[in-house]
Amino acid sequence: MKVVFAGTPAFSVGCLRALLAFDDVEVVGVVSQPDRKSGRGMKLTPSPVKKAALAAGVDVITPEKLRDNDEALSWLKAKDCDVLVVVAFGMILPVSWLEAPKVAPINVHASLLPRWRGAAPIERALLAGDNETGVCIMRMEEGLDTGGIYFEKRIPITSTSTGQSLWTDLEKLGAEALMESLPQIVSGKLKPKAQDESGVTYAKKITNEERVVNWTLDAGVIERLVRCFAPKPGARTLYQGKILKVIVGQALKSSCCTKTPGTVLAVKQGLDVCCGNGQVYRMTEVQPEGKKAMNVADFLRGSSIQVGDVLG
Repeated sequence: MKVVFAGTPAFSVGCLRALLAFDDVEVVGVVSQPDRKSGRGMKLTPSPVKKAALAAGVDVITPEKLRDNDEALSWLKAKDCDVLVVVAFGMILPVSWLEAPKVAPINVHASLLPRWRGAAPIERALLAGDNETGVCIMRMEEGLDTGGIYFEKRIPITSTSTGQSLWTDLEKLGAEALMESLPQIVSGKLKPKAQDESGVTYAKKITNEERVVNWTLDAGVIERLVRCFAPKPGARTLYQGKILKVIVGQALKSSCCTKTPGTVLAVKQGLDVCCGNGQVYRMTEVQPEGKKAMNVADFLRGSSIQVGDVLG
């Protein structure tokens, strides 16, 4: 079968490489977002998907837009593909693109649809305290992640899951699900099943403000926040006007703090901070502004922080 692949970030690369390695598939073209400036030198850098495609010798295009882009559409039609596989591409596909493949346009989505349609399903599942997540192989249509589901695979979200670990696990799971389902989709053995609209939730894009620790929240909520953004970009608070990123920590089970949320309670086994509802959160690894991540013991040796100080 002939496949055109559309994707951009590192998360998409696992699916692309799985397709490239699959004997019954010919990846005839790849679409990715244009090169972006990144790094200290702000040099134009190709996306991870573009790098992987070029390394494999696959034809790549990186249009600024797809809608009203006759050149890009002509490129797609010339590929005469059976399936268009989309994984975290980052652009809305116009109807003309969805109608181009002979069999179907399909999407590998990192949630258990209809829960967490949208831009940040991995982070939203973790922040919400979901017990499980997974990937869905979905037939694409005009709506935002509204198409029928061909196939899904599930994994648990544990008390040690981080945004990074889920990202890695779901990248692998997505590639597995795609390879298991694609031959059956093309043969017609798998048919898309409509989503249950009563279970719809939306995974809006994460904002910088959401990465700031709000010490008035429950310690368990703060724990999930820290795990979601660990180790990068990191949940952050302020100490003496400078950013202090919280990399690792935990909500303490027994707590009865009466201090103002954000107040430092102890600096021995960790950096204990008062949270909402009298709860306590213990930091065990932090990253001071301009420095590398370190355990709290090392941080305390070079810091003036003490009991009674208020963070945030």
